[in-house]
Amino acid sequence: MYRTKNCGELRMQHAGEQVTLAGWVQTVRKFGSITFTDLRDRYGITQLLFNEALNAELDKTPLGREFVLQVTGKVIERSSKNSKIPTGDIEVEVTQFTILNASDVPPFTIEENTDGGDELRMKYRYLDLRRPTLRRNLELRYKVNRSVRNYLDTLGFWDIETPFLIKSTPEGARDFVVPSRMNQGEFYALPQSPQTFKQLLMVSGYDRYYQIVKCFRDEDLRADRQPEFTQVDCEMSFVEQEDILNTFEGLFKHVFKDVKGVEITEAFPRMTFDDAMWHYGNDKPDIRFEMKIQNLKATGNVHCATLNGVDFKVFNEAETILAIAVPGTSDYTRKQIDELTEWVKRPQIGMTGVINIKCNADGTLKSSVDKFFNEAQLKEVATFCGANAGDMILVLAGAETRTRKAMSELRLEMGNRLGLRDHDVYKPLWVIDFPLFELDEENNRWVARHHPFTSPKPEHIELMKDLSRYAEIKANAYDIVLNGTEIGGGSIRIHQRDLQEKMFAALGMSKEEAQEKFGFLLGAFEYGAPPHGGIAFGFDRLCALLGGQETIRDFIAFPKNNSGRDVMLDAPSAIDDSQLKELGLEVKA
Repeated sequence: MYRTKNCGELRMQHAGEQVTLAGWVQTVRKFGSITFTDLRDRYGITQLLFNEALNAELDKTPLGREFVLQVTGKVIERSSKNSKIPTGDIEVEVTQFTILNASDVPPFTIEENTDGGDELRMKYRYLDLRRPTLRRNLELRYKVNRSVRNYLDTLGFWDIETPFLIKSTPEGARDFVVPSRMNQGEFYALPQSPQTFKQLLMVSGYDRYYQIVKCFRDEDLRADRQPEFTQVDCEMSFVEQEDILNTFEGLFKHVFKDVKGVEITEAFPRMTFDDAMWHYGNDKPDIRFEMKIQNLKATGNVHCATLNGVDFKVFNEAETILAIAVPGTSDYTRKQIDELTEWVKRPQIGMTGVINIKCNADGTLKSSVDKFFNEAQLKEVATFCGANAGDMILVLAGAETRTRKAMSELRLEMGNRLGLRDHDVYKPLWVIDFPLFELDEENNRWVARHHPFTSPKPEHIELMKDLSRYAEIKANAYDIVLNGTEIGGGSIRIHQRDLQEKMFAALGMSKEEAQEKFGFLLGAFEYGAPPHGGIAFGFDRLCALLGGQETIRDFIAFPKNNSGRDVMLDAPSAIDDSQLKELGLEVKA
């Protein structure tokens, strides 16, 4: 056999045993007549000792980094122990070794802190995956997968596969399309989610479904997006919103405890979409810290009375004036404030500047707008914002949408600068009562905020008759947010044909178009569709957050780069003219 033990399991209790190990050479350290080598496999690292007799053989067949090596020897106590690794109390005194395969010098060091850049490591991903960092990430991913499956199994959910080759319905993100050879000129699409299939499974009576499934979206990428990603997709019949929230709150609590050893006993907070936007400036608030947005003036309505008596053009002409009280920053220097000013002026934020009011420890106030505000007015603003001595108030003013988004970003930036966004602290919450529609201003039409199968709140169904009231309609929808990142979302679905047809019509879809795209679903609703709802959460994103990171790429074995390319395979790539011809596609001259 190639090995009797792995490189991560030997301890002092194994001293004196004869073992055989196999793995990759991590390092080679020669000290006169003896050589030490670290041997690595998936399970860990064991130090090897080659004595004087074997050193002569090593001179003839020298070992290099990443050589595949098999050794047999005796487990002995190390004279110089290494407390940083579990096997650090022992080493193996080698009596026999075999080089199973040599290796070229790797293009980067395969260690925790590698010297390889992102693109280089992506090109040689099979080498990058040998690093302990990525091994731990993929191990965590496996544990989350196993934990989710075990929990859902106890509740009677069935894992049911749905198709990958489906019909293209260009709503929302762009589809990846696949040409059909047998039906030339026609195309399949890869699913953005199994949404309609899981609803059909509810019509079929399967009651509790889940799938840990690949989904595909041809959209612009960022740190937490990939063209192909994994989601945990779930659906339940005969449920209301409360049933869904309780079921999946239980799932997340189970995963936190099972995978991270973190026990969350209290119920997840619930916050309406409107409250999230008002207090945090976004629909995925990070509640690990307070620093709520104070609305001095919002969409033209003044809330802080002292502003009415101030002759300050910036405030008077602003649609919205927002503030945050940043704790313990009244001692910020001019240089630090200038840095914040430049930060908010960046194109990504888009503000012209930031106003500051320092609430000094001695009770005095000093601001960048002293010319326009007297001491009493500044105190009234400070009181409105709930600022204490030692705090600094930061104020942004301008158009509602841009200013609220900018203040949301500024709040998070200050949270980062003050160390308030601890990766080891987990603060989940539910955001509920989303708008059913949002206005696509570019095309001047209403679109579904989530997807067109989301049910409106029962009390708001009547409002769908009046186009002028679409902005008031709330969806029977919910998102789960963790540490300022949306990790999942779902809704109670429409299950009656007439209401689904109303929804399609509200989105500007003709009856003919709705029938062509979704006739199969509308037809199914005529055969006893039960009330149903569900949720899907981003599996890659959840794993990254549990691993203390924001980027999902290092929690996927073979991800794409920021341009959507697989630089290891060099994909996507052109295909042969013969393949194009076979598919009935145009062949380039």
